Amino acid sequence: MQAPEGAARVNLAGKTVIPALIDAHIHPATDRLTLEAQMRQKARFGVGAVLGLGLDTGTAAFDVRGTPVAGGALLRTAGRGITAPEPGRTEAPHWVTTEDEAARGRPRAGRPESGHGQDLGGRSRRQAYTKLSPALYRAVIDEAHAHGLRVAAHIFALEDAKGLLAAGIDAFAHGVRDRDIDEEFLQMVQERPQVVLIPNLPDRGVAADLGWLAGQVPAGELEKLQAGSTDRPEAQRAFGIQARNLAKLSEAGMTIAMGTDGFSPWSQHVEMADMVAAGMTPAQVIVAATRNSAALLQLTESGTIETGKRADFVVLDANPLDDITNTRRIAAVYLLGAAVDRSADGAPATATR
Repeated sequence: MQAPEGAARVNLAGKTVIPALIDAHIHPATDRLTLEAQMRQKARFGVGAVLGLGLDTGTAAFDVRGTPVAGGALLRTAGRGITAPEPGRTEAPHWVTTEDEAARGRPRAGRPESGHGQDLGGRSRRQAYTKLSPALYRAVIDEAHAHGLRVAAHIFALEDAKGLLAAGIDAFAHGVRDRDIDEEFLQMVQERPQVVLIPNLPDRGVAADLGWLAGQVPAGELEKLQAGSTDRPEAQRAFGIQARNLAKLSEAGMTIAMGTDGFSPWSQHVEMADMVAAGMTPAQVIVAATRNSAALLQLTESGTIETGKRADFVVLDANPLDDITNTRRIAAVYLLGAAVDRSADGAPATATR
């Protein structure tokens, strides 16, 4: 391209440039000031956009979606999810018990999120709590599709995953976690190439050196995080199930995106390394965390570096195709062509993923 007169030139010799990362599954704060700070924190670690998936109560998420934070990641939101009643867990999702309530999205009249410009319908499913029955989740999916909305399901069990595929689900916000997937499930996935998987892998259960966070989080918080990073055989077994399932689905051609669940500024770099540990190649993981996640969020101007798209990119000191952990070696982050302030500002440390 012809650079405009007076443009600054930045020498990136020896560097690697990748598109800004996109975290397609987070649960951010619900007050505006904290939420805006979190968007800036994500940007510091190379993220250009995020999706709040089902726990965004109040209006803060929609306000920040409509007025993006300068120097921060873009926010997209599914608003509040839809679940069966879950006493003692959370009241953030809409609790429903009948097909009529499920279709409406809550147990009283109205469609609460769609009027705000909802980005993806989030619906939680956890094995420890009463699940939505097939009749209820079919009502959710059918009504959402009738209004041009897509539905993501937080799943645990293989049985539920099969039922949701048959019902027309658009995305899985977790992989199958209770057992290794079977040939029937693989066949169902291959017959539905439009369905997207956001793996949200669990903690690998292996002691890790967190020294790469030095200078990015307060020293005391980093010390606590490092002390908590230990070998845990039970966590390793849980990771193994999901890792094997991810590898099989990736090999079968399923579209994989990237999400981290919970919220921490840097967790996308851990998730990407875990995806490689599960059997994906670094190139596949980078595509998942950029192009595929952008497509899931319908961010047509993000996800790749191309003429006419947003100038959202990360400059790295080393090539992540050689080692995926090189995504942590950030030299600079640019959003809309402007350098992000990456000075350490005491970003809150949390191991939540």
